[in-house]
Amino acid sequence: MVEGVVAGYSAADEVLKGVDLEVERGEIVSVIGPNGAGKSTLLKVIAGVLAPSRGHVRLGETAIEGRRPREISALGVAFVPQERNVFPTLSVRENLEMGGYLDPRGARRRIEATFARFPLLAERRRHAARTLSGGQRQILAMAMALMVEPSLLLLDEPSAGLAPMAAERLFETIGAINRDGVAIVMVEQNALEALAIAARGYILVDGRNSRTGVAAVLAADPDVRRIFLGA
Repeated sequence: MVEGVVAGYSAADEVLKGVDLEVERGEIVSVIGPNGAGKSTLLKVIAGVLAPSRGHVRLGETAIEGRRPREISALGVAFVPQERNVFPTLSVRENLEMGGYLDPRGARRRIEATFARFPLLAERRRHAARTLSGGQRQILAMAMALMVEPSLLLLDEPSAGLAPMAAERLFETIGAINRDGVAIVMVEQNALEALAIAARGYILVDGRNSRTGVAAVLAADPDVRRIFLGA
């Protein structure tokens, strides 16, 4: 999917220095590593928010590097950034309507399906998004992303700033979304939890692939736990 991607925020600033990443259909892949490793930058490249200077990004057989975010979203890729991922002054329902902007005629059906899937959102459908708790806002952000019925969901630090119990519920929600057939690439500082629900993991260091493997094997590796997981 991602091959040899080089990208940064200026010509002199290469954050990613030849990164590779592969996601199988219906798989969860966790991307971990120290701050500044390029994890969030990688998601922005896949989503089309940032164009790579070199390398390739493919969705199936379709090349998507350099395409606009709207085009990539229409092809089945949804991106949930870490911050500013909901419209705080709009109601929960209005946020979902915004998430369905690519197909407004089908939005009503998907909104009702979303409320059936996430009862807590249904209960607060008329509430402004700013009144939700941190965990509820993250679930709303993911629900907005699911309005495009993606085959691939990109999550950037979904548990950031959440209390442990809220983070646990959020990871349960992510697992449920995946069981419905949506592939997920998740960048997370909560590495143990991220690896616990993933099939495979990638460790980035200084914009490069450091380690790749079965998530459970990475989580159990003493060197990985010591260096990246604080164990």
